[in-house]
Amino acid sequence: MFDTDSEAEISIVLGKYPAERKASAVMPLLYIAQRQMGRQTGSAWVPLPAMDEIARRLEMAAIRVYEVASFYTMYNTRPVGRYHLQVCTTTPCWLRGSDDVVSACQKATGISQFGQTSEDGLFTLTEVECLGACANAPILQVDDDSTKIWMAPAPKN
Repeated sequence: MFDTDSEAEISIVLGKYPAERKASAVMPLLYIAQRQMGRQTGSAWVPLPAMDEIARRLEMAAIRVYEVASFYTMYNTRPVGRYHLQVCTTTPCWLRGSDDVVSACQKATGISQFGQTSEDGLFTLTEVECLGACANAPILQVDDDSTKIWMAPAPKN
């Protein structure tokens, strides 16, 4: 299930938790699984068999792993494009023009609505809740599984 690189990372992560608290490693293990899928397929996401394996290793109910994976937007529970365009549309970003950012992304990729992937498979457009940079709104996070790029308008004088 996990490749050699992921197994090495998992060993390091599990070494940070006492045996009776190893379920606390669920978030890092989900991220390791997602990165492995990105390396292997070009689409960084966490399939159900990976979540099941994480549950088995951490000796926790699979539903608990599913809950974590589906709650946090940092985990993709279905395939995404190579470049995952995540646009914050909450009030601060919306007031400062997130609609324009969404339109620009749609125009550049040919995607018509959130949740879709471009025909070439390169881009997925997702609406997300606060990305934690409200003072720099609007925010677009581009995740290509190797870097995070924060884009914001230049400050107004």
